[in-house]
Formats: sequence, C-alpha cells, structure tokens
Amino acid sequence: MRGYFGIGVQGISKAMNLGSVFRTAHAFGASFVFTIGAAYDRSEGVYADTSDATQNMPYYEWPDLKSLVLPADCALVGVELIDGAALLPSFRHPRAAAYVLGAERSSLSPELLELCDHTIKIPTRFSVNLAIAGAIVMYDRLLSTGRFAERPVSPGGSSELPPPHMHGPPVWQRKERRRRRSKA
Repeated sequence: MRGYFGIGVQGISKAMNLGSVFRTAHAFGASFVFTIGAAYDRSEGVYADTSDATQNMPYYEWPDLKSLVLPADCALVGVELIDGAALLPSFRHPRAAAYVLGAERSSLSPELLELCDHTIKIPTRFSVNLAIAGAIVMYDRLLSTGRFAERPVSPGGSSELPPPHMHGPPVWQRKERRRRRSKA
C-alpha cells in the first residue's frame, strides 16, 4: 500500500476512547497519532491502548491549532457529521492524510474545519462513539487503498490475496529497446 496516514482528535473528554483510537491506529498501520488542544492522560488511556501505540509510533501533542504542523503534502481530513461533508463510502482517500475527529461531546471547531482540505462523514443517522468512528474511517482507507481480491458475487469469500503487482523494467529501458528495434 502506498502513502501514509495519521489520526487524532481535537479536544478529548474520555481518555479511554482516545486510547482505543490510538490502539486501532497502531493495528491499521498508522504512521502517527496526534491530539490538538487535548489533555490526554496516558495513564488512563493505556487501559484501552494495550498495544502502547504512543510508544511505538510518533505521537504529537499540539496545544492549539496554531501549533499544528503536518508533513508536506499531507491532507488534513476532518471527520464530522455536517452538511456538505463527503460521504465516506464515496470518498477517495488522499495518498498522505491526517484524519481528525472531534471530542466525544463536541464537534470540530469552525477554525479547524477551515483548515481541512476535505471533510467526510460516516453515513449514520446520528453520531457514533469516537473510537468506533476512527475505526470505520481507518477500515475504509484500508479497503479502498489496499490490494484485496474482488468480493465474490455470492456470499462467502477468500482469504487469499491477489498476486503481487509485477513491475516491468523502467520506462527508459523499454523506450531504449524499442528505439534499438526500430533501427534494426
């Protein structure tokens, strides 16, 4: 799979939920996790983050939006249940992305929404738990950017992955061979 992603939250009211997001991010291969304006109590979050994600991948604690610094060409994707947000099943994930969720009892701030390159929403009737929302977004990214066998038409499935993509020689070598053949 090409690219990378990080996931985090703006504000937090329940450290266990954030610990669960971080553990799930670690399981899905996130490159980093972060908080913006949040007081994350790791000693409480560790009960849900049994993989100790913040010790096994970069963890950024930005005190406010002004401090937020993402890698070059990394798109900021807000996850929020608002009008105008793209529906997650119809969203093409950026190659490099940082997904940000709001705290459990509030939404992303208008200032943060202004900074977002994209805003997506999970098509539910009402908001879901923070950790569940993060897991759904990461799972959708995995499905849409990973290489998996096509789903079968009838119920059931295969545990086998498709064969790895085989690359030919570099383009310049193919062009050189064609040039030599055309001269012969």
